[in-house]
Amino acid sequence: MLSGRASFFLTALLLLQLLLSGCTGNDTTYRTQGHVFGTVVEVSIYGESQERANALSASVLNEFDRLHHKFHAWQPSMLTALNDSIARGEPFQADIEMVDLLKSATLLAERSDNLFNPAIGHLIRLWGFQSSDITPHGPSREEILRWVDANPRLSDLRYDGTMISSRNKAVMIDLGGYAKGYALDRAARILRDAHVRAALVNVGGNILAIGQPGARPWKVGIRDPRGEGTMAALALHDNEAIGTSGDYERYFMKGGKRHPHIIDPRSGETIDLVASVTIITSGGNDAGLRSDGNSKPLFISGPAHWRVMAQQLGLNEVFLVDADHNVEMTHAMRDRLALGEGTVSH
Repeated sequence: MLSGRASFFLTALLLLQLLLSGCTGNDTTYRTQGHVFGTVVEVSIYGESQERANALSASVLNEFDRLHHKFHAWQPSMLTALNDSIARGEPFQADIEMVDLLKSATLLAERSDNLFNPAIGHLIRLWGFQSSDITPHGPSREEILRWVDANPRLSDLRYDGTMISSRNKAVMIDLGGYAKGYALDRAARILRDAHVRAALVNVGGNILAIGQPGARPWKVGIRDPRGEGTMAALALHDNEAIGTSGDYERYFMKGGKRHPHIIDPRSGETIDLVASVTIITSGGNDAGLRSDGNSKPLFISGPAHWRVMAQQLGLNEVFLVDADHNVEMTHAMRDRLALGEGTVSH
């Protein structure tokens, strides 16, 4: 059984003040949707003419398309070419963008004790998640341990300028849990350089806010991972990003057990203790990147250890829903949420 939903990781109900009847000119928000990175993307721009909003949205979507083709994990791309070179034990001529992205991912991997580990592409492929059509897989323990014992890590990479090599041929890089966040930051750069008054960019549920649409901030909803509605809503301010890792979009059911696409690098197994983790990041020029990558170690840490990992990563605003639909959150997250009536248990 596959998740048939095409909705966002954070609920598609964005609670935005959009296209209000009677609004004209600079009081209107225009939305443009697309499909990139295997998910729905949306660009909402406030305070511009429709023509300018459409042109800026097109620029953002073109950038998303560029990144999608450059960092695709299984269709021919610069990333697959790098992985092929690593498997052959050969160096690869990359570019500064790829090197910088991999180096930043390596820092997060090390800070998270390698619970965030984009080097485990062989395990992700083994479980059938390097595919647009997810079907039930059941790799043997022997197959899983082959790649766990090989211990691939981003720290195995070596750099000589933009030349990349690896001391471990088992490294296969999959940036599915990182590239969407980078795309958010690239979109923000495009829109800020164009001096937009306010915008909201959504890449598969990772959302970044620019400015404020009028008198009120942007508002987003945290999706119920086991229902169609929202569990809570919150205001998102300028240069804040919100990201969710969930078990409800890319997963399969087998033997009555849910197998989501997030894999514990320590065991090689899928995680079935957490339904979703939502975090808020802010500041700097990488809020989007951090909103994407930092939620994964919390998801893998699970209900018993997520608070320790959140503190280790410096995350103050966290909202976790476990597999039994129980909710835990930090005090800072509770302070800014508007909770749905009867939807949150503790």
